[in-house]
Amino acid sequence: MASTGSRKLILVANDDGIFSPGIKALALAMSTFADVVVSAPDVEQSAVGHGITIRRPLRFKHTASAGFGDIPAYRVDGTPADCVVLGAHLTGPPDLVVSGINLGPNLGDDLTHSGTVAAAIEGMTLGVPSLAFSQQATPAGEYDFAPGAAYAARLAQEVLERGLPPRTLLNVNFPAGMPRGVRVTRVGEHRWEDTIVTRQDPEGRDYHWVAGTSRAADAHDDTTDYGAVNAGYISVTPVRIDLTARDLMGELSAYLPDL
Repeated sequence: MASTGSRKLILVANDDGIFSPGIKALALAMSTFADVVVSAPDVEQSAVGHGITIRRPLRFKHTASAGFGDIPAYRVDGTPADCVVLGAHLTGPPDLVVSGINLGPNLGDDLTHSGTVAAAIEGMTLGVPSLAFSQQATPAGEYDFAPGAAYAARLAQEVLERGLPPRTLLNVNFPAGMPRGVRVTRVGEHRWEDTIVTRQDPEGRDYHWVAGTSRAADAHDDTTDYGAVNAGYISVTPVRIDLTARDLMGELSAYLPDL
């Protein structure tokens, strides 16, 4: 489908899968002011990063049972980036790509492996303004998507009107409970310190779980994404995808060996 009349077309994706309550809340919020198409993984694809499937065919199947009402919803047996590629090419070019609402925040170094953020990156690489949304859980592990979805709709309307600079996306994280306000933040130093848990199966063969502990060097600095969310604020981080270490180019040229 394409945009109808003055209404824009928004493509909604995620990494938690098409049956996640977070993507339903996001899609329904977007549908209050725009035409919406959902393209999401058929199973959870958390932490798969920006992978694209190139060595097998992909299925793009309309799914009436996912609970989106009149919103067209498609399930993809691939990654979040696959969902954006297929959705954008098979349902018409969107005016905006939104991803989420993820079950759990995506902060600091999480951005490099987040499937939620990867879907927004893929939209950005297609030249479409893109937003990623994630939700912190309560201490009891529960989620209330209503405040975040309402804010996501307002922010999406602003971005549709104003646009975003090339190769830039917005990574938005909602705190647990009612937000105290909004902070424009930088990517913090939150990371996971990996550990490997080794166990044995019933036949005595080793298997391994990758586990880890959350660490943040700037946990109390609300100018960072991690600090803002943990202080109860919505964190909005402009993320520019430019991997070139420009400050090193001159120094590197000075000592690079000649052929």
